Amino acid sequence: MRYRPARLQRGRPSPARNCRRRPSHRMSLRHEDGLMSGAPLLAAENISVAFGAGARLLLAVRNVSLAVDPGEAVGIVGESGSGKSTLARVLAGLQLPTEGVARYRGRAIFEGESAYPGAMRREVQMVFQDPYGSLNPRMTALAAVAEACRFHERCSAAAARERAVTLLADMGIGVGDAVKKPRQLSGGQRQRTSVARALAARPSLLIADEPTSAIDQSAQAQLLNLFNRLRSGGLAIVLVSHDLAVIRYLCTRVHVMHEGEFVESGETHDVFERPRHAYTQALIASIPGRTRRTAATVSGTNRE
Repeated sequence: MRYRPARLQRGRPSPARNCRRRPSHRMSLRHEDGLMSGAPLLAAENISVAFGAGARLLLAVRNVSLAVDPGEAVGIVGESGSGKSTLARVLAGLQLPTEGVARYRGRAIFEGESAYPGAMRREVQMVFQDPYGSLNPRMTALAAVAEACRFHERCSAAAARERAVTLLADMGIGVGDAVKKPRQLSGGQRQRTSVARALAARPSLLIADEPTSAIDQSAQAQLLNLFNRLRSGGLAIVLVSHDLAVIRYLCTRVHVMHEGEFVESGETHDVFERPRHAYTQALIASIPGRTRRTAATVSGTNRE
């Protein structure tokens, strides 16, 4: 059965009583922010990140710039060690850049050494490569998501639990699995729990760092279809991956990263069909079989 895009929360009840009432996920992206003017949601200009000093200086990111519009999925692709995860951490406010500036809704992400000041913090969430390491091993999936709901919504325990059940159900995790701890869940379920926890903040931007690398192809397809639903609902996504098929499936624009630099950027279809840079050409030519297999899995019976 082929996947048909659907919007999260369609037909769902409104947020649980006692939670602070906030706009729905889609509506929150259409006002409060002045983004109808056409300004990018996230813009990074001339970002560089260096580690160490002297002879041991490592320039992990070299003078890169990008922009992300509301509801857009932008990919950053490259081999391991290319600097893409370091850049993702800068965009998420977890790594201070050595040079350059990143802005969210036109405001600098970093003020001194603090990132995403004020209410901006909840609007940008990150999903990490290792879902097991990012979840509390002593908490069930339901408890982890409910805790995030209480933190962001400042609501009662009962209201937080109700919303957590809904979020996990939207991720395809029923009550029977929601009461399991991370070690009892599959890799795909753990990653979707991490996404549900991130969505508890009702973010406008989700940064996903290699979210499919630690899960099998069936779980990859489920997660990518989930991301596609979220994007169709108005969520902007920055997807970091070494997997070309994952980027091609989800992203409208892509940046190819090599040795800390963007060597090629453009519309995803154009970059894949007519790569200009020698590195991009080699990257695409090196794994054609895997690209076709993964694309077939995503577009076939494993779609939700």
